[in-house]
Amino acid sequence: MNKSLSRSVLFAFLILAATLFAFELRLPAADDSPSLPAPPVAKKVPKVTEINGRKLMDNYFWLRDKKNPEVKAYLDAENAYTDTVMKPTEALQKKLYDEMLSRIKETDVEVPYKEGGYFYYVRTEAGKQYPIRCRKKGSMDAPEEVILDVNELAKGQAFMSLGAFDVSDDGNLLAYTTDNTGFRQFTLAVKDLRTGKVLPDRAERVDSIAWANDNKTIFYTVEDATTKRGYQMCRHIVGTTGNDTLVYEEKDERFDIGTGKTRSKAYIFLFSGSHTTTEVRYIPAAQPMAEWKIMEPRKQDVEYYPDHNGDSFYIRVNDTGRNFRLVKAPVSAPEKKNWQEILPNRANVMLEDTDYFKNYYVLYEREKGLPQMRVCNLSTNECRHIEFPEPAYVSYSYVNREFDTTKFRYGYQSFITPQSVFEYDVTGGTSILLKEKEVPGGYNRTRYQVERIQATASDGVKVPMSVLHLKGAKLDGKGPIYLTGYGSYGASYDIGFNSNLFKHGGSRRGRGRGAHSGRWRNGQGVARRRPHDA
Repeated sequence: MNKSLSRSVLFAFLILAATLFAFELRLPAADDSPSLPAPPVAKKVPKVTEINGRKLMDNYFWLRDKKNPEVKAYLDAENAYTDTVMKPTEALQKKLYDEMLSRIKETDVEVPYKEGGYFYYVRTEAGKQYPIRCRKKGSMDAPEEVILDVNELAKGQAFMSLGAFDVSDDGNLLAYTTDNTGFRQFTLAVKDLRTGKVLPDRAERVDSIAWANDNKTIFYTVEDATTKRGYQMCRHIVGTTGNDTLVYEEKDERFDIGTGKTRSKAYIFLFSGSHTTTEVRYIPAAQPMAEWKIMEPRKQDVEYYPDHNGDSFYIRVNDTGRNFRLVKAPVSAPEKKNWQEILPNRANVMLEDTDYFKNYYVLYEREKGLPQMRVCNLSTNECRHIEFPEPAYVSYSYVNREFDTTKFRYGYQSFITPQSVFEYDVTGGTSILLKEKEVPGGYNRTRYQVERIQATASDGVKVPMSVLHLKGAKLDGKGPIYLTGYGSYGASYDIGFNSNLFKHGGSRRGRGRGAHSGRWRNGQGVARRRPHDA
């Protein structure tokens, strides 16, 4: 987790912790004090919008206009009121903040990953708000090269966020996007890593990027200024000026677009997707001027997500069932009539994603609410499960940029296991721990226990729940518990490690409807593709 996100999480827990301990510390109730000012009240300015023949009234539409001085005045009044109300808790806020910060190792280095001839990694330094991205050539014993210090980018800015980060295949140019507005409005820049100079190349409102194999052509997608929907793809050649070439424009307002290059570095994809339907265009990555082809025309309520290996596209698709099946098709003719099924749709297992490497592939599945990983031999399709040691956890792909490798890295954590990175040996079928996040302050996981239970809903549906408690505690319904839950959009509510829970009590987390592999109360299980190396 980067430093800016860590501090955001800290602030959220300040609010939660202050609420939990207000009674214990007998803090004065804010609304009991006669000296408090009246809260500000936003004025009403009726705004009527007609959608599908229905008129919708929004009295506060005017607050969207960030340049309106009345908007800033109102927000300043809200902040001033909040400061006044929360003033009695300032000492507690500082105590909680310092306590939470003490459980974060501020000076740290993430696990390096290999890409091309370099090892890339992210490190943080105590007292600095943002991460520092570095690399070393050939081995981790080589001198460090700082390729992007986000702290430097943030100087003089009220806000800074790094979006895309993509190095050309020859290792010479870095394309990256930054947002200094806080409104997810990213600007594309290009840095020459040989000289350290940022080039004049710029593009605004960029969502996603992909390098062609010529190391000078960048494809990028652009968002609509009003809806923030990705709707245009452009082609830019580094070092050129003037308007970039418009490659594609998505006319259907239900669809967003995005781009990316396969791990094999053979193809660039252009994804168009709504909540329930997708369509993919592609070109060879070595031919940036080639004509974009449609893999399979969009069909309402059918989602498909391709990957590449050798002479075939491997496609995860939900055309025969909501839990997705896996098919392959020749690169020369990838339309549906040529699909060959590798793995059928299964009623009780959701196929959430796939990753393809030169000689094997990884299936990311969800069964009984838990994420699973299977590593499969590309020639035989024989698969092995990666085994996880706890009854409740979350697992996910780590950074895996190399195509020709026998190693696969994945992340793992649970209520009691901090964020960890493992490397799986495909040949031997074994995992080794590369790094577990250090938790300062004497954390002892042996004091705690994780269980997975089921609660029966009013209609008889079994809802999986993950429970964290002190070892030896009786789950008899008599003690208090901190309960969270989520159930929407087919998203399972996975657990994660949070060191602050261990000072402030136990927790129980309910699963979303994705827990039952898309079969939650006959709801639609929507599976969205995860970027390879987010």
